[in-house]
Amino acid sequence: MDFKKVLIMCPHTDDGDLGAGGTIARFVEEGKEVYYAAFSMCELSVPNGLPKDVIRLEFWEAIKALGIAAERATVFDYEVRSFPLHRQEILEDMVRLNSIIKPDLVLVPSSHDLHQDHQVVYSEALRAFKGASSIWGYEHPWNNLTFTTDIFIRLTPKHLNIKLNALKQYKSQSKRDYMDTTFIKSLAYTRGVQAGFEYAEAFELVRLLI
Repeated sequence: MDFKKVLIMCPHTDDGDLGAGGTIARFVEEGKEVYYAAFSMCELSVPNGLPKDVIRLEFWEAIKALGIAAERATVFDYEVRSFPLHRQEILEDMVRLNSIIKPDLVLVPSSHDLHQDHQVVYSEALRAFKGASSIWGYEHPWNNLTFTTDIFIRLTPKHLNIKLNALKQYKSQSKRDYMDTTFIKSLAYTRGVQAGFEYAEAFELVRLLI
């Protein structure tokens, strides 16, 4: 499974960092071409008193922290929590990304993710990439009633620290429970224990093309 091009599909700017930030750091270290697509800048989720574009600015700092080249990041401006109203447009954006990037592996929210925007990205990604790419679902425990740990990616402390540093760029979101450093480290440790690694991130196997 020597994936050369990896596309991270994110409903919101920080979703890929949260679900796969350590894996992204490892893939970048290994020399894979890593691409990142975020479908909403979440302006409606900006805390009162902050500029409406603050998350957009934080996003580019987080991308830099992960080691992803700016030209390999794509942002769209769908309104947060409105994705079910824009399924066809989102699908068409994904089809265009597929034709341009031609990824070997696509990372998406898991099939068990309850957030309406995440569900749309998962479903439309299946339609856009099922015949062209392997697809893994990343984990957001606060959105999942259950999760299938099919794949474990071994992480070093360096990979985990890169993930934590990327998430620290989202200062406007720092009060959210899932941004807590102890939680992020604990989940990486738990997944590592399951696989016999020091740290790990787990993924649902949605589709495998080899």
